[in-house]
Amino acid sequence: MSLAEPEILTRRDPYRFGNGAEPVLQVGTFGWSVKDLEDPEIRFLWDQGRYEIIEGVLTVMPPAYFRGGKVADNLKFILRSYLVAQKIRAAFSGEVDIAAAPPRVLRADGVVVFGDDLARFEALRFDVPNTTWEDHVLALPPSLVIESISQRHEEHDRVTKLKWYGRFGVPHYWIVDGFARALECFQLNGDRYDLVAAGTQYDMVEPPSFPGLKISLREVWET
Repeated sequence: MSLAEPEILTRRDPYRFGNGAEPVLQVGTFGWSVKDLEDPEIRFLWDQGRYEIIEGVLTVMPPAYFRGGKVADNLKFILRSYLVAQKIRAAFSGEVDIAAAPPRVLRADGVVVFGDDLARFEALRFDVPNTTWEDHVLALPPSLVIESISQRHEEHDRVTKLKWYGRFGVPHYWIVDGFARALECFQLNGDRYDLVAAGTQYDMVEPPSFPGLKISLREVWET
């Protein structure tokens, strides 16, 4: 057992953790919520895989392929350059857990927090010593979420996450598809999204909420 691994106690539910010698999160089981991730034992097991909680059900995400990660990272790089030029403070990350509701913990391919949103995150305080918002599941809506389409799992990003990020209040949601070479930029209107910019192949995409930002899709696919 590594020093970073918490001691797994014997008081565990076989329904959710199995009956084996070592506990394993049981995909497809019910009764999960973001509250469970406050338990360091469960969090340790969670971090070993690619999980989400969908309406209280523990689910596993599809495999992450190089193409999907590349196009999401390229988008973040383009946006980072834009925000730096605009002198807007921002924080970027990938593979981030977002608590859109207690029974809904979604893992985003890319997350950006900037401007006034960043100040709100930095003002958060936690009971766990020496931790900040960057060390916890996100409990506030980030400024922008980027999801990179996984083949045969398109509906999860285009329907389920589109609806839940909107209800959670994420202002901007971008869906990038490295296989079809397409980018869609959504902007929150109430608790629903409007498609405000889109492009395919080698188009130039200009999201209206980011004045002066021109996203060269050639750079997204080929960089």
